[in-house]
Amino acid sequence: MREFIVEADGGSRGNPGPAGYGSVVLDAATGQTLAEAAEYIGIATNNVAEYRGLLAGLRAAHALDPTARVHVRMDSKLVVEQMSGRWKIKHPDMKPLALEAAAVLPPSQVTYEWIPRERNKHADRLANEAMDAGKRGEQWSAAASTAELDTLAEPSAPSSRRGAAEPVEGGAAEPPEGGAAKADADVRAARTVSSPGWSGAADMGAPATFVLLRHGETPLTPQKRFSGSGGTDPSLSGVGREQAERAAVSLARRGTIQHIVASPLARTRETAAAVAARLGIEVSVDEGLRETDFGAWEGLTFGEVRERYPDDLTKWLSDPEAEPTGGGESFAATATRIAATRDKLVAAYAGRTVLLVTHVTPIKTFVRLALGAPPESLFRMELSAASMSVVAYYADGNASVRLLNDTSHLRP
Repeated sequence: MREFIVEADGGSRGNPGPAGYGSVVLDAATGQTLAEAAEYIGIATNNVAEYRGLLAGLRAAHALDPTARVHVRMDSKLVVEQMSGRWKIKHPDMKPLALEAAAVLPPSQVTYEWIPRERNKHADRLANEAMDAGKRGEQWSAAASTAELDTLAEPSAPSSRRGAAEPVEGGAAEPPEGGAAKADADVRAARTVSSPGWSGAADMGAPATFVLLRHGETPLTPQKRFSGSGGTDPSLSGVGREQAERAAVSLARRGTIQHIVASPLARTRETAAAVAARLGIEVSVDEGLRETDFGAWEGLTFGEVRERYPDDLTKWLSDPEAEPTGGGESFAATATRIAATRDKLVAAYAGRTVLLVTHVTPIKTFVRLALGAPPESLFRMELSAASMSVVAYYADGNASVRLLNDTSHLRP
C-alpha cells in the first residue's frame, strides 16, 4: 500500500480577511512532491482556510491513490485535535468542512500530527501565493508557483499569513497561542528534527533538481533490443505516445518544471514535445544526453548478441572500459560524457527544476554518479519506459537521489 504525507495550511490577512489555503502531497518514502494545491477563497477566518487546505490535500491524495495511507501534518493544533476526535467542533463554519474532510478517505487510512509552523513552510508558502494572487484579482497558478523552491532556499523566512493576535475557535481544553516563547520553541524543534534526506541541504540554498524522464516505448522497447545512438533512431510507438502524454499530464499537475532539455534522438524529442505542449515551455536539445552507441549490437536482443559475440559481451559485462562490438561507446566513456553534461547543466540551472528527457544508460549513470556507486550498479537498476527519477545537486557538490523508476503516472 502506498503512503502519502499531506501538509496543509491556510491563512487570513485580517481574520476574518482575505484568505487562502495551500496543500502539498508528498511520497512518504522519498519525500518527492506529488501534487500541490492552493486557492484564494475570499473573506474568511484562519480556521476556515486551514480546513479548506486540509480538504484540498486529502482530495489530491485520493486522486493519486484512493487506497493509500495518508499522514496529515499541520501546524494548526485546532484542526489536528478536532479531526483526531479529541476536541469538539463547536463553530458552525467548521462542522461541515470537518465532515467533508472525514468523508474523503476511510478514517482507518488517515492519521494526523501537529508540527511547528517552521516545518510546514511548503504549504504556508502556497497559501501566501494564493492570497497574493487574490490581491491581484487572479487565481493561483501551479505553473507560476515557486513555493517548493522557496521552501528550500529560505528556511527561516517568517510567515506573513497571520496577524500578531490570532484568535482560534473556542473550545474546552483549547490552549492559547504561546506568543514569542512558543515561536522560539517551534524554531528550536524545527532545527532539531530534520526531514529524511534533507539534513543540511537547506543551508546550501535551493538545489538544481533534475527530473529524469525516460522516453516512451518505441517498437524496439517491448522486444528488449539494443537501441542506442548508433542505430535506426526509432520514433515512439502508439503505446509510447500514450505514455508520453500521461507523463505530461502528471508533470503539469505537479507544476514544478521550469525548463526542459532533451536528447537529440527522435524518441526523446517526441516525449519532450508532449510535455512541453502541456507546460508551455520550449525544449532545448543537448547532445550530451544521447543514449550510448551500442555499435554492432544495435537492433539485436541480448540473446542474439550472446550468440553472435559471446566474448565481447562477456567482457562488456565485466569491464566498464570495454566497448560493444564494432566500436560502440563504453560505459566509462558514457559516464565521462554524462558527468560533463551534468556539471554544465547544474551550473546553467542552479536552483531550478529541470526536466531532462533522455535514455536508460544516461539516467542510470546520473543516479550511479550521484550515489558514488560502482559501474556494475548499472546492471542492478530497473528503468521502465516513461519512468521518472529525480536527483538534486547542491552548491557544495553533494547530490541527493530522491526518486528512481517511478511509473505511478502510467497507471490507468
